[in-house]
Amino acid sequence: MAKKQIHLAAHFPGVNNTTVWSDPAAGSHIDFRSFVHFAQTAERAKFDFLFLAEGLRLREQNGQIYDLDVVGRPDTMTVLAALAAVTERLGLAGTINSTFNEPYEIARQFASLDHLSAGRAAWNVVTSWDEFTGENFRRGGFLPQEKRYLRAKEFLAATWALFDSWRGDEIVADKESGVFLADPDAGRFDVSSDQFDIRGRFSVPRSPQTRPVILQAGDSEEGREFAASSADAIFTRHGTLDAGREFYADVKGRLAKYGRSPDDLKILPAATFVLGDSDAEAQEKADVIRHQQVSGQTAIKFLEQLWNRDLSDHDPDGPLPEVDPLVGENTVARGRASVRMYRDPIATARQWRELAEAKHLSTRELIIEVTGRQSFVGTPEKVADALDEFVQADASDGFVLVPHLTPGGLDEFADTVVPLLQERGSFRTEYEGTTLRDHLGLGDARPPADAIPGVRS
Repeated sequence: MAKKQIHLAAHFPGVNNTTVWSDPAAGSHIDFRSFVHFAQTAERAKFDFLFLAEGLRLREQNGQIYDLDVVGRPDTMTVLAALAAVTERLGLAGTINSTFNEPYEIARQFASLDHLSAGRAAWNVVTSWDEFTGENFRRGGFLPQEKRYLRAKEFLAATWALFDSWRGDEIVADKESGVFLADPDAGRFDVSSDQFDIRGRFSVPRSPQTRPVILQAGDSEEGREFAASSADAIFTRHGTLDAGREFYADVKGRLAKYGRSPDDLKILPAATFVLGDSDAEAQEKADVIRHQQVSGQTAIKFLEQLWNRDLSDHDPDGPLPEVDPLVGENTVARGRASVRMYRDPIATARQWRELAEAKHLSTRELIIEVTGRQSFVGTPEKVADALDEFVQADASDGFVLVPHLTPGGLDEFADTVVPLLQERGSFRTEYEGTTLRDHLGLGDARPPADAIPGVRS
């Protein structure tokens, strides 16, 4: 029986403290040569796609730029379009929000990227929940959660109407007769829904994939349903084997009610990795990296996000504060995504105190513990075995790997782990198709399962 194939994506690191920008081996996060090196390494290793996150505002805390993380991110579509020219098969995935954009401009950008890359475009649809980012845009403010997902669903349906406004056979370009279009209605669309009222002509003919591959990030109830109904892959945080299997079964189980099969949605948790010549060496390196990622200052910043008060005088090598978090509007870390996780700051603080006491952890050590992501640490053989186990056990369909260094953080993995996965028959040795849908084993693009009244092309 053929082994289930692993899907691998490479997340260009940045915009958070996963990236150790202060490491001597770290390079620029802006220079195009960094993107080229990273993308070409991923393509050399036959990865499915490169993934870019979105960073629409410099991060701040206590009213000051938070430069312990990487700050700044070039425009996603510009970077991906440029990478299309220096890669041939690698998928190109960009995070673009549905809250502060309009369907026509996003559909036009992704259809153009799909043409320029010969069918390698992917769109990670996010809802950009925070008012902090919204201040950069003309509407200001933000939408409550239920309206963000309503807008996202209608946004996606509207872009689908635009993509489908071309069938692919309209252009005849007959030079003798002078007829360019065979169909006078090519590109015509009409969208009237709660969020949008647009009609006209879409200017980009049908692209190689018809529509980009759709990614969705997040694991809320709304996010799981959105992924089950409309996404081709979901980018999650469920990295441990048990949590992964539970999430995998839950989300795959939702597909049937939308008329979809389990193979129509790939589940790809984010994961980091640290390699060494021995497991002990790799673990030692991993400990150093985690302490680079969570410096004493960074630990205090994380602490302030939950406690919602200035803790700049707190000793990161001491115990957690004795005072409780301030409940209510978070005025210290407004705009940080991590704040959203703390639905009950008092309860979370209690859990942290219990954990710190049980394991005898200082504040910094506690933050290292509670902010850790799924990480594969060991020799290349051990890491290859662990990756394979996850996928064969249906805890995931693959991973979005997040190295801690830019741009060379993927090199060692490509040179040591990938060949082992290929020897095990779990990962391709060559690309079998040309489009990202081919790489992911997806069928033809299909419209969202939930039809939105008033949206047609």
